[in-house]
Amino acid sequence: MGLKFEAFFYFNKQGRRIEIDKLPPLRKSEPAQPTKDGNMVIFSAVKLKELFEKERDYPWQKPEKCSCCNSIRIWGHGFAEAIFDGYNQPLLLKLYRCPDCGCVIRLRPKGYFKRFQASIETIRSSIICKSTKNQWLPGVNPTRQCHWFRSLCKRIKVYLTDTWCQGMVAGFDYLLQLGQAPVSRSI
Repeated sequence: MGLKFEAFFYFNKQGRRIEIDKLPPLRKSEPAQPTKDGNMVIFSAVKLKELFEKERDYPWQKPEKCSCCNSIRIWGHGFAEAIFDGYNQPLLLKLYRCPDCGCVIRLRPKGYFKRFQASIETIRSSIICKSTKNQWLPGVNPTRQCHWFRSLCKRIKVYLTDTWCQGMVAGFDYLLQLGQAPVSRSI
C-alpha cells in the first residue's frame, strides 16, 4: 500500500503555491479558422531559367479571382522559397492572399507536382526506365526514384486494385488523368 497524493495546487513562476480554485481563468481565444480547402496552389506557365535570373522581378501573372471564395480582391503576399532540380538555390514563388477568406495562393510552375522538386517528365521517364529496363534513370538519385516507384505501386494497389494488369506506366498515366499525383506517398 502506498500513499495517494492528489495535487490541488500549481506553482507560479516565483515558486509560490497557488490553489486551483484561485487560478485566473484561462484565456479563451477564437479557434483558428482554417482556410477553405480550395486550390491554394495554382499552376502557371513559368520559365524556371528566367525565374532563377530575375528572382523577385519575375513578371508573375496575378490570378483573376480567389479559388476559394471567388473574390476578385487579391493582394500580393510576398514570396516562398521552393527547390527545383537543376538549381543550386531555392527559387522564389509568388504568394497572393485573399483578404475576404484569408486563403493564401501559391503560384507554381506547370509540369511539377505539388511538393515535388523533379518535373513530371523526369518522374515519368524514371518509371518507364525502371519498368522496361529494370534500371534507374541515370543522373537522378536512385533513392528518390525508388520512393517514386514504390509510391506508385502503392497507389495503383489502393486506387486501381490488385487486378490492375496494364503496367506501371499506364497506371501512372491513369492516376494522372484522375488529377492525382501518382507518386505521392499520401493516400
